[in-house]
Amino acid sequence: MRGGKSPRAALDVVVVGARFPVHAIPQNQRPVVTIKSENVTPVAHKVTRESRAKRIGHRSGVLWFTGLSGAGKSTLAMAVEQQLFRKGYAVYVLDGDNMRSGLSSNLGFTPQDRVENIRRVGEVAALFADSGVLCITAFISPYRADRERAREAAKDSFHEVYIYADLATCERRDPKGLYRRARAGEIADFTGITAPYEPPEHPELIVDTSTEPMEACVERILRYVEQAFALTPGER
Repeated sequence: MRGGKSPRAALDVVVVGARFPVHAIPQNQRPVVTIKSENVTPVAHKVTRESRAKRIGHRSGVLWFTGLSGAGKSTLAMAVEQQLFRKGYAVYVLDGDNMRSGLSSNLGFTPQDRVENIRRVGEVAALFADSGVLCITAFISPYRADRERAREAAKDSFHEVYIYADLATCERRDPKGLYRRARAGEIADFTGITAPYEPPEHPELIVDTSTEPMEACVERILRYVEQAFALTPGER
C-alpha cells in the first residue's frame, strides 16, 4: 500500500552488474515540458465525474502497471480488463506496444523519449479516468519521477501497481526475445540490462508474478479494484 514500505522497493537503481544511486541519473533524462500552446482556455465539463460514476456504477481511475519487461504487465492487464468488462465495468487498457504504434510512434527508446512517452500516456490515462473509465496502463515506466508525473495528472484516482518479477525470471520468460538481443548488444538502453529501472517505493499494490500463478495475480487485482473503486452508499 502507498505509505508503507515495499519489501522490494530499493533506493537504488538496478542495472545488471552495478547499482547506481538515484541522484546519479542525469537530470536531462527528465526534461521539463516546454508549454508552447498559446491562448488556450480549458473548457469545464457540464457532467461531473461523480455523475459519471453514479451512471456507470463504479469510480473511475488509473491502474498504472509498472515492472520489468517480461514481468507480466500486458498479460495481466488484458486478463483483468476482460474480467472487469464481464462484471460490468467501463474499462480500457493502454499498452506500451499499442501506444508506440500510434500516439508515440515518433518516439524511440532514449531516456528522453521514454520520458515523453510516459508523459503522453499519463495525460491520456487521466482523460480516460475523467471520462468515467477505469484505465489500466501496462508500461515498464522505469523512472519514479515520470510515474509521479502521471500520478499528478490523474490526482487521487491514480493507483500504482507494481508487477514484480526478478530479472532472472523475466530473462527466462523473455517472450519477445528482447533480453537475448539486449545481451547481444543489439538493443541499446534496454531496461534492467543497460538502462535503469527504479522500483516503486510506495505502490498501492504489489503483485509478484515470480511466485504466484497468473490466475492468482488476476484475482488479487480484481479484489483490489472491487474495493478501491466501489461507490459508497452516499454516492449511489
